[in-house]
Amino acid sequence: MIKLCVRLVHRWLPEPFIFAIVLTFLAALIAMPLCHQTPIEVVEHWGGGVWNLLAFAMQMALVLVCGSTLAAAPAVGRAIDALARVPRTPSAAIALVTVVSALACWLNWGFGLIVGVIFAKAIARQMSGVDYRLLIASAYSGFVVWHAGLSGSIPLTMATPGESLAVATNGALTSPVPVSQTILEPHNLVMVLLVIVGITLTNTLMHPKQGVVTVDAALLDEGPQEVVDGKENRTPAQRMEHSKLLAWLTAGLLAVYLVLRLGFRGGTLDLGAVIMIFLSLGLLMHGTPVAYVRAFGKAATGASGIILQFPFYAGIMGIITGTGASGICMGTVLADACINISTPTTYPLLTFLCAAVLNLFVPSGGGHWAIQAPIMFTAGADLGVDPGLTGTAIAWGDAWTNLIQPFWALPALAIARLSAKDIMGYCLIDLLVTGVIICGGLLVWAM
Repeated sequence: MIKLCVRLVHRWLPEPFIFAIVLTFLAALIAMPLCHQTPIEVVEHWGGGVWNLLAFAMQMALVLVCGSTLAAAPAVGRAIDALARVPRTPSAAIALVTVVSALACWLNWGFGLIVGVIFAKAIARQMSGVDYRLLIASAYSGFVVWHAGLSGSIPLTMATPGESLAVATNGALTSPVPVSQTILEPHNLVMVLLVIVGITLTNTLMHPKQGVVTVDAALLDEGPQEVVDGKENRTPAQRMEHSKLLAWLTAGLLAVYLVLRLGFRGGTLDLGAVIMIFLSLGLLMHGTPVAYVRAFGKAATGASGIILQFPFYAGIMGIITGTGASGICMGTVLADACINISTPTTYPLLTFLCAAVLNLFVPSGGGHWAIQAPIMFTAGADLGVDPGLTGTAIAWGDAWTNLIQPFWALPALAIARLSAKDIMGYCLIDLLVTGVIICGGLLVWAM
């Protein structure tokens, strides 16, 4: 089964950019007959959406580059390498990487997405005989729990008071839904625990007894260390470039702002805060501004996939949400199909599956909220389904198919220097295992 999935994905899954192009044309071909839209309308929807993720694309590029730059600091590298020496066998290494990645993603998805793969790469440098592709796949598989965690965008949006909540849900939610009914609800916490246990066991059992794909040393090479300039005859500009005080002051400025925002202003640990944490710690760990700039420049080459592909996914989102003269949009059609065959017990499960399908085309929590919130919460209220359960079902669906959607794997793949087809075969197995756990958990919760 494992070899079949790996071969299947390796044969049929194209490079992520090609995958995005195929999804673009597929969404267009579906939208025209299903939503009675003309080709011109579809093209306009696509073009109108292309630039809607520019801010988010920049955030994703920065979380990748700043996280990688922090990991390249000598002190951080030594600490990660020390932790990487803990597992003694390949199976133990796979298990530890999976757990570390999943827990980090549950705490904060941007942090976990980077930390998991950096840790996996450190283990590969320390241990021989561990399958590198499976190691990176294990690091990425932990991402499946992110939307059920503390940085889940949909549960946090539901918990935020304001008129925008009622507007987004067509009046179905007039008051906030606390995280105690979504993220911290006992059913959700049990599902998170079971999913982590499930992927840990699955990833460990997938490690081959023979035929291990070891890593090419070139993939682990972080590049030559920069020669430190001598202190003699430095110009005033060079003294500023090598000033530890300037690095510390800049890091302190970022730290003070974060303390004010998170500690005294009621802010959340969102993607912007994670970037600032990576940036401030990176400046401190590298010691001087010029050392940080050099490490940042090396890490920036890995962000090319994000920069290229995000506009195409924004365009796909435009097709999914676009409404032509017919007044019908593709997202609404899919949601309505889910509602029409639902009962109070099956509604959360079908909502989850609907979100999972949409996620292949719109891999964005914000995109899911825009498409599904006006429809799913209203229908859920009519069926008597708790809004916390409806929102959690959407969140799990958004996260689940990330296991086979290369979009979110781009930062991990850039750091690991692998292609999507190298890891997605293993992730397909994780998809099947976690799907059973999540579906069962939602059915139990709804009873």
